[in-house]
Amino acid sequence: MKNVTRRLLTLFLMTTLTATGLSAPALAQPPDSNIRARIEAIPGMRVLGERPAATAGQVVLDLAYRQPSDHRHADQGSFDQRLTLVHKSTRRPMVLYSSGYDLGPSPNRLTEPTELLDANQITTEQRFFGTSRPEGSDWSKLTIWQAASDHHRLITALKKIYRGAWISTGGSKGGMTAVYHRRFYPGDVAGTVAYSAPNNTDDQDDTAYDARLEQVGTTECRAAIKSAQREALIRREAMTERYARWADGEQKTFQTIGSADRAFELAVLRLPMMFWMHQPTGGCASIPTAATTDDALYAWVADVTQLPVYTDQTLEAFTPYFYQLGTQLGYAQFTTPYLEGLLRYPGIQELRTYVPRDIPLRFQPSAMADIDRWVRRHGSSLMFVNGENDIAVAEHFRPGSGSYDSHLFNVPDANHHISINGLRPNDAQQAIAALRRWAGQTGTAIR
Repeated sequence: MKNVTRRLLTLFLMTTLTATGLSAPALAQPPDSNIRARIEAIPGMRVLGERPAATAGQVVLDLAYRQPSDHRHADQGSFDQRLTLVHKSTRRPMVLYSSGYDLGPSPNRLTEPTELLDANQITTEQRFFGTSRPEGSDWSKLTIWQAASDHHRLITALKKIYRGAWISTGGSKGGMTAVYHRRFYPGDVAGTVAYSAPNNTDDQDDTAYDARLEQVGTTECRAAIKSAQREALIRREAMTERYARWADGEQKTFQTIGSADRAFELAVLRLPMMFWMHQPTGGCASIPTAATTDDALYAWVADVTQLPVYTDQTLEAFTPYFYQLGTQLGYAQFTTPYLEGLLRYPGIQELRTYVPRDIPLRFQPSAMADIDRWVRRHGSSLMFVNGENDIAVAEHFRPGSGSYDSHLFNVPDANHHISINGLRPNDAQQAIAALRRWAGQTGTAIR
């Protein structure tokens, strides 16, 4: 979630005594005094360090919370889940945020719901990502239910201190993570804001993605992207020579995918989705043509497709992500008849391509269908915010006839990186009003 407007208000609790000419009696400590000690007193919680606060009155703590490797068998091992807490006041709401991956370089960055509510925030690292890994790496313990149970257990522990309204949020895979948590523990939080969250209910049917690619943007821009894909594969030898040379210089390898040539073909197949997910408005003007030099064409493809992603060194950090895609979440594969005769590797888009062969992948087709059914039939206080041009949400969550107080908003002419503030004014007012209502701030004026 980028382009978030940073407007923070800090609340100070001022305690005053009336002068009496006598010594004032000892006062009980205010509830926010020594929050570090109160957090550290939670069983299983450790304070790893304290970060400089961006605003006076804040306390920013890096934490580790002991979680069972298997919530069904708590006696069979455990691991430390990393967290970062931005504390303002126990009287304020709490926002639970997860990217769906590791903590990232700035886990104390405030999300849009946190800023809108002037709330506390807890940022979580997902199990198996970063250093939050169970010993032995039994991959069968990486499921949406196990991860949701991590959040449930954490919330239960922290609610002893933060008793106000809880809101969950996340973008992309983090948005999916927030929805899955609500499916299994719907009462843990008062509301959820999921940004750019895909909802791949049938992994065997990717027609929605192909159709979206034929609708997004202008006819000219779509044709230019296809032409650039063809040009990249026509000049495959020049492109892969540069790719392999870069990898050698950076000491990167391609053992998982197989070769620089295989990785490059996969990147080209994913290029249209990556373009519409991440390119800013006006990006169509930068698309190469047949007259573009090899160096310029390679530089553009490398930037749009993020070529380093396909090396072993990057894939290793994201193996849990691709494992989840290959076992429960699903992922799109694109049809490209306009590339006929230029492709060498049938099946290269299969998720098995991204995951080392010693890690078993067995897909569970009922997992996402169950989530989608719950959202439509039973989901409450859910908000889905999507970008109009985002191919990733060609299949997205939709509140249904059984949903209660749930909302779907589209940010006009936007990609994967969106915010409530980017909505049309009326939609933004509705979204903020719903968020504040869930947080118990119905009497607060909309900013």
